[in-house]
Amino acid sequence: MIRDDETARPQERGGPLPTTPGDLFAMLDSLGIAYEVFHHEPIFTVAEGEHLKKNIPGVHCRNLFLRDRKKRMFLVVAANETALDLRKLQALLGSDRLSFGSPERLWTRLGIRPGSVCPFCIVNDHDGEVEIILDADMMQAAIVNYHPLDNAMTTGLTPDDLIKFIDYTGHKPRVLNLKPAAPDPGST
Repeated sequence: MIRDDETARPQERGGPLPTTPGDLFAMLDSLGIAYEVFHHEPIFTVAEGEHLKKNIPGVHCRNLFLRDRKKRMFLVVAANETALDLRKLQALLGSDRLSFGSPERLWTRLGIRPGSVCPFCIVNDHDGEVEIILDADMMQAAIVNYHPLDNAMTTGLTPDDLIKFIDYTGHKPRVLNLKPAAPDPGST
């Protein structure tokens, strides 16, 4: 575990986070969750973070904040390698017409800004309006990696400890086989 004053810094745009990385680490500590923190330059896309894989063990993951036509919201957490077709994903989730949630909705519901979305931001969904979906393949890994509410850090922990944290927030994650939502071969 690595700690320093940067763990409590607000993101560059806008005001302070409702839950800071320091707050998150204190929660993980209080729950007895072991984790490791790696500091790096801010990354905003999977491609920008590709070079981190050689120095940070475990499965690297991405997060999609989605909304459907009925205004249901989802936080889909998947391994970077898990390819997803939104049309197929909506059928898998039992939703209709999925689209990405706006930055404003992301901030209002999950207290996070684009580029730092992670499963930990579910702690800010006090009304339980966002359903969290976890990639079943990702959950088979020994270690899973996410930004700890700040895209200049990566935090690794076990899938069981991730579930423990999500349960602590009052959410019930749905572990789902996302393979049926993969794009058809040859489609782009």
